Amino acid sequence: MHHGDISPEIAAAIRILRDRMDDQKVKIPPSALDESLNLATWNIREFGNSPRSDKAIHLIAEILSQFDLIAITELRDNLADFKRVLDILGPYWKVVYSDFRSDGAGNDERIAFLYDKRMVVFTGLAAEANPPRARPAPGAPYEYMHDDWWRSPYMASFRAGNFDFIVMAAHMRWGDSVAERAEALGHLADWVQARRTHPFVSDKDIILLGDFNIPSKGSSTYKQLTKHGLKAPASLMKAIGTNLSQRNCYDQIMIDPTNDSRFTGKGGALDFFKGDHTPLFPELTQEAFTFQLSDHLPLWIQVDVWIEDEQINSVLLGAGGG
Repeated sequence: MHHGDISPEIAAAIRILRDRMDDQKVKIPPSALDESLNLATWNIREFGNSPRSDKAIHLIAEILSQFDLIAITELRDNLADFKRVLDILGPYWKVVYSDFRSDGAGNDERIAFLYDKRMVVFTGLAAEANPPRARPAPGAPYEYMHDDWWRSPYMASFRAGNFDFIVMAAHMRWGDSVAERAEALGHLADWVQARRTHPFVSDKDIILLGDFNIPSKGSSTYKQLTKHGLKAPASLMKAIGTNLSQRNCYDQIMIDPTNDSRFTGKGGALDFFKGDHTPLFPELTQEAFTFQLSDHLPLWIQVDVWIEDEQINSVLLGAGGG
C-alpha cells in the first residue's frame, strides 16, 4: 500500500477500518503464493459517477487490498477515481475491465477484475457474454433467443499456482419484478451451462460471481441461477447478506467445480459498516456514506490452488498406478 502523505483524519479512518476488518465473524485468512487465493466480489456504488473524497479513496483501497482477485461491479465509464485507488495499491496491482454501455439500460457501467499479479496471472481470455442467437426460419437473419442482460456479463481467465480458471461477473438488472429477475438469471445459468460443457472451452472451472439482486436463497431468483448445478461454496451456503443490514443476499459467488475440495470452506462478507457509519464519516448521513464507500459489502471465498498432488495422482492412475 502507498497511502503517502495523508491527513490525520484519513489516518484515523484507516485505523478504524483496519480494526473493523480485523474484528469479523469470519476473518479473512492470509493467502499463500501457489497455495491459496482470496477471491471477492464487490459492488462499489456508482464508482466513478461523482468524485469520491480522498478519505473514501484510501478506504476503498484498504478494503480491496484484503483480497488477491476482486470482481468490481457498478464501475462507471469515468475511471479517474479507480485510477486513484490503483495508485494507492501500487505497481503489483493490475486490472482487466470491460467497456461501458451508455444507454439507460447499460447505465454507463463496466465490470473490472482487479488482481495482485504476485498471486494470480491473467492468461488471455477477456470477453463479454452475449445471449445465444438462432434463425427464426431457414435463411432468415440470426436473432437473439432472448433479451440481453442490459449490462453484459464479463469474464476473464486466470491462473493461480497451477490452477486455471475463469471468473465471470455480472450485475443483473433490478427490473420490475422478482419474476423478471428470475427469468434473466435462468438465461444466465443456461449460458454458463452451455459454455462450461462445450468441448473447446478453455477452462472447465468457472466461477460466477457478482451482484445478482437476489433477495434470499429461498427466492425464485436463486433457484433459477442454480438450476443446472451451480452452487455456493460450503462457506457461503448459509444466508449471507451483502447489503449494509445484511438482510439480503444480493451478491453471490457460485461454483460448479471439477473438484469440490478446491474451495477451502473459508468465506463470508467483509463488514466494514458494523451497523454505524459515523466513526468513518461523522460528517455524512448514512445515505451519503453509501456513495463514498458503498451500500454493498464485499463477499469473499478462499480458493485452494495447490493442485500438484492431483496432477501427480492423475498421471499415476492413468498409468495404472495405485
